[in-house]
Amino acid sequence: MFVSNIYLINSLNKFMRKNLCLIAFMLLSASCITAQPRSNNRRWANTASPQIHADNKVTFRYMAPNAKEVKLSGQFMDQPVDMVKNDMGVWEVTVGPIAPDMYPYEFVVDGVRVMDPGNADYFPNENFKGSMLEVKDIQPMAYSIQNVPHGNVDYVMYDSPSIGATGRMLVYTPPGYDANSDKKYPVFYCISGTTDTEEVYFKVGRANFILDNLIASGKAEPMIVVMPYGNPAAYFEPGTELPKIDLFSEMLMKDIIPYVDKNYRTINDRLGRGIGGFSRGGAQALRNGLMNTDRFAWICSYSSGISANDFEKNYKAFYENPDKTNKDMKLLWLGVGNSDFLYNLATDFDDVLTKHRINHIFHVSSGGHTWMNAKLYLLETFQRLFKTTNY
Repeated sequence: MFVSNIYLINSLNKFMRKNLCLIAFMLLSASCITAQPRSNNRRWANTASPQIHADNKVTFRYMAPNAKEVKLSGQFMDQPVDMVKNDMGVWEVTVGPIAPDMYPYEFVVDGVRVMDPGNADYFPNENFKGSMLEVKDIQPMAYSIQNVPHGNVDYVMYDSPSIGATGRMLVYTPPGYDANSDKKYPVFYCISGTTDTEEVYFKVGRANFILDNLIASGKAEPMIVVMPYGNPAAYFEPGTELPKIDLFSEMLMKDIIPYVDKNYRTINDRLGRGIGGFSRGGAQALRNGLMNTDRFAWICSYSSGISANDFEKNYKAFYENPDKTNKDMKLLWLGVGNSDFLYNLATDFDDVLTKHRINHIFHVSSGGHTWMNAKLYLLETFQRLFKTTNY
């Protein structure tokens, strides 16, 4: 019996080797037959979304046969709009034309916010992650991917003994950084806003592409950009008793800056170091920049500010000798939208700086507290950082 079994197995192996192509064809044919629709008349649902048309109108689609109501909500419209369900169970709406830019959007399905499953681009956030729409212009935008030399973006994990955690950040190095192994670069620390993650300046702000394009055109100095996560409390498990300190400032001054100076070729002095941020990150940039003028000579605030009372109470060393401050500070730049909910805070800060004769630039754009404006502020300030003349 043992010999017979071996003979049978060997014979079967020979048959399979000789007829491998035939077997493969039979298996493929069988799989194709099972994959066929039950009826040749069946129509497949079109769920392509978003679909951008030549006139910049955009069609959005969402498959939800059992939903009772689906709405589209996005920063390219004043209020959500109803979507209409077709006989395939796909909800659809076409809106626009939409002005060229990048916008977050979402679907609201029976009252629940959801991402667009047809779109791989999303807004990195601690909580709900909306989808991202990019409507391109005829001419490349400042943040568009253009045919120029590109820098690199590193995802970095670093030890933070000052607060007992492991931190996250992204680090942009400019084109030519790897090839010019002896060259040192200035560093701009760019801090995320409330609920934003460390990826936001990369995936939404497009800081790397803005800088690539500006450097290629000679409008910006090659620089390293460090994009840390601005909410280190999220590094701890819920319910953990946190240290009674300013966690981010501790990490920045004791862990992040030393890590960057050790692992990247930086100009390690105040003239080679700048700081900025959007929203909460703007306040963190102002607090750390104004309190540490021996470490930073370039400070930028995007859609943020400091109240007059806070400034006059806590930053006396910065404003009590304006001539010295104006000599030391190479750039103090503030930007805010005219309909931003922090507009009054920013204008109050502008007023108190003027009152104390502190040189600064105050840029008011249209629009609100959006990343459309944040990209504009990056474009404006990248062209001023680490240059001799800024006012």
